Amino acid sequence: MVNVGIIGTSWWSNEMYMPALATHPQAKVVAVAGRNPETTQAFAQQWSIPHAYTDWEDMLAQEALEVLVVNTPNDAHFAMSMGAIERGIHVLCEKPLAFTYAQARTMADAAQRADVRTLVPFTYRFMPAFRYLKQLLEEDYIGTPYMLNMRYYAGYARTAKYQWRFDLDVAGAGVVGDLGSHMLYLARWYYGEIVAVNAMLNCNVMRDLPPHGQPYQRGDDVALLQVQFANGALGSIHVTSVAYEDTPREQTHHVELHGSAGTLYSHTDWAKISNVRGAKQGEGYLKELPITDAILQGAPSDDIQKQYRQVFHEQDHMARGFIRAIATGESYDAPTFEDGAQVQAVIEAALISAKERRQVQISEIVG
Repeated sequence: MVNVGIIGTSWWSNEMYMPALATHPQAKVVAVAGRNPETTQAFAQQWSIPHAYTDWEDMLAQEALEVLVVNTPNDAHFAMSMGAIERGIHVLCEKPLAFTYAQARTMADAAQRADVRTLVPFTYRFMPAFRYLKQLLEEDYIGTPYMLNMRYYAGYARTAKYQWRFDLDVAGAGVVGDLGSHMLYLARWYYGEIVAVNAMLNCNVMRDLPPHGQPYQRGDDVALLQVQFANGALGSIHVTSVAYEDTPREQTHHVELHGSAGTLYSHTDWAKISNVRGAKQGEGYLKELPITDAILQGAPSDDIQKQYRQVFHEQDHMARGFIRAIATGESYDAPTFEDGAQVQAVIEAALISAKERRQVQISEIVG
């Protein structure tokens, strides 16, 4: 069994990580740490976790952990991950990986030196439609990549209620880091390294003051990015948290991939649709490309909420795949801290681009 500790008792721990870990035959969640004693104890009781801590450093010092799950606000990622790495503990850390590229670089390098495994859960990389797009690209469906257009529309920031995700002192970036990190990871996964970025960021909703009542730097809730890839392709990435999307998760995803040989489209509405369509030059009009059974692995293609739960709670993806690989010593093809650091560099470049109103080369960030 792999002994797991988790930091963070938010809804995401309840929805994503614990359902995946609690039923995994090779995982045992032995400890949880959270800031609030009452909610942390309640979380431990809910999931039958034997030990609950209000100090994550005490947990690392006292528990014989093999894996740490860091599910906290962004400003805590660096210290917690480094604390685990220094003890030889494998780490799954939420995205965006760190507050800055310098932190993310330090984390990735430290993990490599310590020979510990890492995972940054860019969730959509594991969903069937996005994996099928990757397979089709590897099969040369579109030929030489020319351009891509990716959109992530969500509505969780439409109210004025304070959210730490838009507090730059806690999050480091607004929606360009929160949702943008997902799309930037996918863009790099599909087309390769990003070498330059132009960005426009906007804050539409003026949110309330945080519980302590002090003013704070408000982060963006809309981001428009133009990116250039090392292979010469161009991309447009649009993410927002203030779109009205009347879907089960108040969000939709749209991906368009264009190349010398054809085009691929994908649309996910988080209800009944998560599809892939394509058109190859000389083969007629755009047509549905059914996601293969090998990728679905029994998950439904027409109930996306059920598909989502099966992929992450039952199949060997993301947290479950990470545990299996550690337990067996097998390799696992998933985003690492190195991937997280590269995405962090693009986020940082986007912030500079928006502030200085210019194109920023990624080399300016990574050196």
